[in-house]
Amino acid sequence: MTSPHTASGGDPASSAWELLLPAASAPARARGRSLRAALREAVRSGRLAPGTRLPSSRDLAADLGVSRGLITEAYEQLTAEGYLRSGRGAGTWVGDAVRAARPHAHDLAPRSPGARADFVPGTPDLSLFPRSAWAAAQRNVLADLPHRELDYPDPRGLPRLRTALAELLARRRGVVADPERIVVVSGVAQAMTLLGFALHARGLRAVGVEDPGSPQHDALYASAGVTAVPVPVDGEGPAMEPLRASGVRAVVATPAHQFPTGIAYSARRRAELLDWARSVDGIVLEDDYDGDFRYDRAPVGALQGLDPEHVAYTGSVSKSLAPGLRLGWLLVPRSWAEEVVERKRTMDLGHPALDQALFARFLERGDYDRQLRRCQRAYRERRDALVAALGTHFPGAEVSGIAAGLHAIASLPKRYGPQERFLARVAEAGVAVRPLTDYTHTGAAHDDGADKAVRLVLGYAHVPPARIHEGVRLMAEAVTGRGPVHAASPARTISCSPGVRVRAASPE
Repeated sequence: MTSPHTASGGDPASSAWELLLPAASAPARARGRSLRAALREAVRSGRLAPGTRLPSSRDLAADLGVSRGLITEAYEQLTAEGYLRSGRGAGTWVGDAVRAARPHAHDLAPRSPGARADFVPGTPDLSLFPRSAWAAAQRNVLADLPHRELDYPDPRGLPRLRTALAELLARRRGVVADPERIVVVSGVAQAMTLLGFALHARGLRAVGVEDPGSPQHDALYASAGVTAVPVPVDGEGPAMEPLRASGVRAVVATPAHQFPTGIAYSARRRAELLDWARSVDGIVLEDDYDGDFRYDRAPVGALQGLDPEHVAYTGSVSKSLAPGLRLGWLLVPRSWAEEVVERKRTMDLGHPALDQALFARFLERGDYDRQLRRCQRAYRERRDALVAALGTHFPGAEVSGIAAGLHAIASLPKRYGPQERFLARVAEAGVAVRPLTDYTHTGAAHDDGADKAVRLVLGYAHVPPARIHEGVRLMAEAVTGRGPVHAASPARTISCSPGVRVRAASPE
């Protein structure tokens, strides 16, 4: 009584016995469940193909050394679920309803596969994550956390964390930080989405975004039914006339270190932006994504500190600890707090309580301040290494913007262009880079001679100094076909922001 459709081409009794033998050895209390699970998986995976006739319950029970009742129960359960079919006097067969294949998990995380050198911006040095301090904080939190705090949290976040964040933000970034208006979020992306829903609820269907700027904002606001309207950025910040002409009443801003141009908003433009927000009864959405990392002077305070009722402020640990923690904060004006908090409640019922308690302890003990200092030292060294390497291998290159953050803008002399050819040759050499034009809404540079100019957004925080020099050398050899050209001095640094001086980084 064999079938031509047996899973292994042999006797189905033997096939079933081999598949189910490990389950039959399970503890007595779990044996029936294990047998059903093993048989179900054998059908799903195709090891028992549709049309396979199974042994009788008596024969299979004897082969496995279990009671006939366990096999009968398993057959009946899987027949009810549709995995098997049976007929009076006709035996039990594998049904043909199952079409599921064995699942495979694919990794969709954004990476630069196979690059010999990776200068794609946006990634910190993940090896700097403070594993020992984080593990110690986690052990202490698990030991001390009251049981009640493992319940659904306040959608704004644990009071302990909001209090610690208020102290941190007031001290380091100069914000007016009321713990009652801080919302703990899953990074800046969720903060922007929450604000998008709040804008939509108020009847606002458009938000201004910097051009060039973060390409993610378009999709984040679109998910909330809000259209992103490009506002060009000049040497001081968002150009005010285009902003006024756009008709928007909300705008996303990166005043401390504009992404990607690297400028800091001038004092005049900061004041103009706030005057605009007051005049239209609008709001500025301040993304302080790397405001703690300034290398030539103390960081400029956040815009929110000048007008907390017209600025929503957001930041995260993505650049200081790790993006994978998905942990950030949103400080909203008083008039926006209720609707933002309610949207956070309906979105996910609050951020994970254990993660919040852990980060609160990390803040309270000074571990986070120590981590910021550690990162700042490393990133400043790497920025200096990048400027020096560009001066050595690309004489005449200029690094613009302020000495801050995790990326720099490098403008190369026209002899290295045109840009399309430069990018093609560098990619062939295995170096991952992004041009400034990747971050413009128009897809073209705003300055004259864009067809010849090569302007790169170079991320350096995740690249050790020696690898920075090697990567820049590989770029130079790819576009010139020669070895390094030794310049007398490092790349010149220039400032795109009036009133802001930038130090020339020295070689290593």
